Amino acid sequence: MGNPDLIFALAGAGALLAAVLPRLLNRRPFSLPLACLIGGILLYLLPLDLPRPDPVAHRALVEHATEICVLISLMGAGLAINRRFGPRAWASTWRLLGWTLPLTVMGVAGAACLLLDWPPAAALLLGAVLAPTDPVLASDVQVGEPVDSEKADDEVRFTLTSEAGLNDGLAFPLVFAAIAMASAGGFGWAGEWVLVDLLYRCGAGLLCGLLAGKLLGRLFFRAPVSDLRLAEHRDGFVALAATFLAYGLTELVHGYGFIAVFVTACTIRAAERTHGYNGVLHGFIEQIERLFTAWLILLLGGFVAVGGLAALTWRGAAVGLILLLVIRPLTGWVAQLGGRAGPRERGVTAFFGIRGIGSLFYLAYALGHAEFGVPAEELWAVVAFTVLASLVLHGVTATPIMSRLDRLRDRTGDAGTEPAARHL
Repeated sequence: MGNPDLIFALAGAGALLAAVLPRLLNRRPFSLPLACLIGGILLYLLPLDLPRPDPVAHRALVEHATEICVLISLMGAGLAINRRFGPRAWASTWRLLGWTLPLTVMGVAGAACLLLDWPPAAALLLGAVLAPTDPVLASDVQVGEPVDSEKADDEVRFTLTSEAGLNDGLAFPLVFAAIAMASAGGFGWAGEWVLVDLLYRCGAGLLCGLLAGKLLGRLFFRAPVSDLRLAEHRDGFVALAATFLAYGLTELVHGYGFIAVFVTACTIRAAERTHGYNGVLHGFIEQIERLFTAWLILLLGGFVAVGGLAALTWRGAAVGLILLLVIRPLTGWVAQLGGRAGPRERGVTAFFGIRGIGSLFYLAYALGHAEFGVPAEELWAVVAFTVLASLVLHGVTATPIMSRLDRLRDRTGDAGTEPAARHL
């Protein structure tokens, strides 16, 4: 179990790093998650009495820790989006969700079948686990704090933020399909899957999110009793209350809580779009997100240091790299053809398909519900390697690429789409 006193000290040091590093690394090609990853590797290489990060032995703990981190990040992403919801305004998001997500699942599953010779259920699971982009590790390429202007979000940051906010929930039906395939075999489960896991649970998540957001938004900003009008008291921790309330109630009716949390956040923001309380809520939730991210990535680095990738083969590594370098860029580019972004902005959006904490959650969840005919250690090795590769690749490139995009946008005076993109 490790030395409890040492664990407390290291947890405090990790929290301190989460506060200090974003300022030290600002405008540098080196992200907070990447720094935490390296720190975790170095820490576990020292002769210290630390608990061994073992996601197989501690599957339930990994599931719930990553679940909380993703929930908090989804709330933060929804509160930060300045653009008003609408079919046309969110057209880039629908393109990525409708095309890139399913094509990525099929591409990864196909690669797993061909390169790894995995059974169909395991291949589908890998595709479902690695398909969603991550709202936790993508802060460098997402929208920033809430502001008054609805046009403040450039197309790249808005698309990546809204995509990550929704595809984490939309991956759940695909994970359930893999679980059903592994448990039942054949396709006799398909009818119930479409009706329950796809239609009902997605619909319940959307509806519960809208209702929770409407009720909480009214309570925060327009409650008839001033003591209940929480926006006037500026308590940031209420963002956690909204997160857990929306998630818990949605899961109680068997809806997808991830969808509900993001929709709740967007609906609260829409209740009073220019109110300063949005910034208070977002600021608090962002701090909690950074804290959880630092701790989890430190443990991920420890997982690498103690030999967590021992089960990884070159073929498994190839699947992860094919996803990051071929499947996501290609499907992301094709999905945006004819959209509002220019060609170079399409390339940036397609490239930054960051994988992260959400993938770790889905794998832990699925392994608690079925056997997939592949050793759990091998599944963890492939997924962890893909997350690590994404963390390094995107962590190093995010700041310089987005800074260049911003400079070109400032130079042209454009709001964020094609003119800046043409000269990137």
